[in-house]
Amino acid sequence: MAVPFFSTPFQPYVYQSPQDAVIPFQILGGEAQIVQIMLKPQEKIIAKPGSMCFMSGSIEMENTYVPENEVGMWQWLFGKSITSIAFCNPGPNDGFVGIAAPSLARILPIDLAMLGGELLCQPDAFLCSINDVKVNNTVDQRPRNVVTGVEGFLRQKLSGQGLAFIIAGGSVVQKNLEVGEVLAVDVSCIVALTASIDVQIKYNGPIRRAVFGGDNLVTAVLTGPGIVFIQSLPFHRFSQRIARAVTSPNMRENPKFFVQIAIFFFLAYAVIVSSLILTDV
Repeated sequence: MAVPFFSTPFQPYVYQSPQDAVIPFQILGGEAQIVQIMLKPQEKIIAKPGSMCFMSGSIEMENTYVPENEVGMWQWLFGKSITSIAFCNPGPNDGFVGIAAPSLARILPIDLAMLGGELLCQPDAFLCSINDVKVNNTVDQRPRNVVTGVEGFLRQKLSGQGLAFIIAGGSVVQKNLEVGEVLAVDVSCIVALTASIDVQIKYNGPIRRAVFGGDNLVTAVLTGPGIVFIQSLPFHRFSQRIARAVTSPNMRENPKFFVQIAIFFFLAYAVIVSSLILTDV
């Protein structure tokens, strides 16, 4: 059984697979965490490219294509990797691998067997896995499908009976929803949820709010039963704060300045063209 995500760092834990294989792991750090996984001879784990921080000398690493980790053509065109990194211990002694979060994020160990074998996650939430975990990233990311339903913002699906490690920003809250219990959450704050939860997308106001200060524009109304993991600091919100701090004072106060300027010039262009057409007539 996997440890609950809120457990104390630096304490070692043990994961026991359905095949009775015992794999110890340890989550290190407070904000930008690292998960250290112990590997016995012939054991291996799968991780996303670029996530390895350190490993023992007996561990071998190879870049491999995992057929069950589906990646669509659109994901490849948008820069998503179509391969995964496999860490294997071929030696006679135990080894270890340290997998690091790619940003200031917490690492959540999720035992999929305890959650019905399926979990819907935010894009790029998957970090690494032990045993039977399938990562599906084939949801269409074209603009018309950005936030039309649950697949619009939870574009990664984990399935199987193994142990998956996912990442979340800031503080993390787990909500266990009872049957019929309703919870409204900003869509960017949802890290993952079980497939049993019913999700309804609610738009809080007209589309023009997206240009002129569209904070909390889209809310997800969740209806239980099921489990949802909520993060306090989504990565895009964190990156926006950094962008505001390094830009000019005007941009710091109005991060949508360029969008508004573009709309202004477009409307001015439309007025000028219209006036020229009417003059010719």
